[in-house]
Amino acid sequence: MTLQSLTSDEAITPEIDYPDSDGNPMADNTEQYQWIVMIKENLEIMFADDPNVFIAGDLLWYPVRRTQKRVAPDVMVALGRPKGRRVSYKQWLEDNITPQVVFEILSPSNKDRRGQDSLEDKFDFYQTYGIQEYYIYDPDDLILEGWQRVGDRLVQIPSMLNWVSPLLGIRFDWAFGQELIISRPDGQRFLSPVEISQRLQQSEIQVWQEQQRTAQERRRAEAQKQRAEQESIRAEQESIRANRLAERLRALGIEPDDV
Repeated sequence: MTLQSLTSDEAITPEIDYPDSDGNPMADNTEQYQWIVMIKENLEIMFADDPNVFIAGDLLWYPVRRTQKRVAPDVMVALGRPKGRRVSYKQWLEDNITPQVVFEILSPSNKDRRGQDSLEDKFDFYQTYGIQEYYIYDPDDLILEGWQRVGDRLVQIPSMLNWVSPLLGIRFDWAFGQELIISRPDGQRFLSPVEISQRLQQSEIQVWQEQQRTAQERRRAEAQKQRAEQESIRAEQESIRANRLAERLRALGIEPDDV
């Protein structure tokens, strides 16, 4: 089939509607929601200075035009796509760039979900449409699993212990039966919004205390300078008085050293 015929076929194929919601809630409980928000927002912070990293939470991704095949990853990262507002990720409008990294956070309901949103169907979807890294975390049962693309397949990572994402550079500090810790390439641990606020407040307090110490040191230095200047003035005045006294003694025929 020629490019001309493909273009003609596309021209006569009617466009379809692409819903912006799948009708499912972002999260089923506070624990799942907390992890989704923490991963998404910490990745946003990590890539804040890179305008070409798009990160989204619970956003519908349509990989193929004129079909309603889609999925809403809990968190997805599209490297090479600009930041900005989107009601869905339509891949054909994104230079056909597939999101490379996906995170799913499990809850009792989505572990048992059937149909289009089942874990099995999601896995097949991600494998078919080119995800490079896929991570699933179950915060209730404290289970972490990961897959990495090898050729046209997603292959399970044998051990997630201190695993570093090849694309994101984040580290998963993981011990079975303990809560997951994710760290940025600089070693900074992913924090919840409350922890970020507390760190910011603590940082602001430390900055204020440092400013107070600096101001105090400046005042102390100024006081020392003033004392030194006063001592210098007193010494100069004493020297003037001594010279005048010596002149009076000499006028009387007395050498000051003989007094």
